[in-house]
Amino acid sequence: MKLIVSRAELAILIGKIQSIVPSKPTIPILANILLEAKDNELTISSTDLTVSMKAYTEADVIEEGGITLPARRFFQLIREITVPQLEIQSTTGEIVYITAGSSKFRLHGMHKSEFPSLPDLSDASYFPINSSNFKETLSRTAFAAAREDSRHVLNGILTTIHDGKATFIGTDGKRLAKVMTSIDLQDQLSNNYLVPLKAIEEMVKILETHPTGKIGLLEDKITLEVGSICLIAKLLAGEYPDVNRVIPENPTHSIMLHREELCSLLKQVSLFTSEKSQSIHFIFNNGELELVGTSSDIGEGKVSMPVDYSGDRLEVAFNPHFFLDILRHCKDETVSLGISNPFDPGLITDSSDALFVIMPMRLQPIEA
Repeated sequence: MKLIVSRAELAILIGKIQSIVPSKPTIPILANILLEAKDNELTISSTDLTVSMKAYTEADVIEEGGITLPARRFFQLIREITVPQLEIQSTTGEIVYITAGSSKFRLHGMHKSEFPSLPDLSDASYFPINSSNFKETLSRTAFAAAREDSRHVLNGILTTIHDGKATFIGTDGKRLAKVMTSIDLQDQLSNNYLVPLKAIEEMVKILETHPTGKIGLLEDKITLEVGSICLIAKLLAGEYPDVNRVIPENPTHSIMLHREELCSLLKQVSLFTSEKSQSIHFIFNNGELELVGTSSDIGEGKVSMPVDYSGDRLEVAFNPHFFLDILRHCKDETVSLGISNPFDPGLITDSSDALFVIMPMRLQPIEA
């Protein structure tokens, strides 16, 4: 293998794929990235066996070939080099020579045959996406998913394709986000896909790099192609819980709330919660919402705002940080809070095809 490549372009490629390389690889080769030179292109690939990514750039390929290199060491070296062009050469398939101006480096790698093969995507069903819209859809769902939950299915986003629509659901059991969007899929697919959260988060990053892309679906894999980047993820196995049963259908009260004002007040009053008790009392009286946070160690915060509520006094407790997360992912100036009683989930909606559910907390007596 021998090629000449722009150092800046190579650094960009490295920046795109480095987060896929596992910090604690289960097998040594996963700490390496695969470099392949062919048809005047340099392709770099990385994988953790669940999520894989490859990215390519133009290069002057003098001799085709490939090698795997220790990702961290290679990344650090390319960042430190300052010359505009690099010559990369490997004669044995296990050692690479990098020439940068008058500087020369020899880096030991491993033969490319040891690197895991990336999945075959030839049978995937594809549909085009607008990167900005799709990124927003994923972001509005991923924040509610669990991280490192023992119920591994909650560490993913349930994606349902049916009748020209894609529905994304994320939940950690305490909050839930459900976002729907239309898709242009030629195949008459109707299926569920449980996408690992790591793959979703990587998709959000690479969707920033190009205005359009496409999603490919297989029975056990999903792929995203955007510009010069291709991400492939194995789907999670298991039965996702039936979340529809926790989504309130006809809440007794539907209360319009000014989003920015509520965010500001929640930030203020949440300062009076402790690690042990992260709970804010939402107290609805005629025309007013009062928010109260208390802690015997810290003190008490009490704020209020006008709302269009009428009826008997209604008091419910929510985690303010979860509530704020939901408000940050709503779009409109005002949002609707659907609620029936202190024990049922709250339903938060805006004018988009999205809904958010937050579970109530136990009502503790407000400390004096």
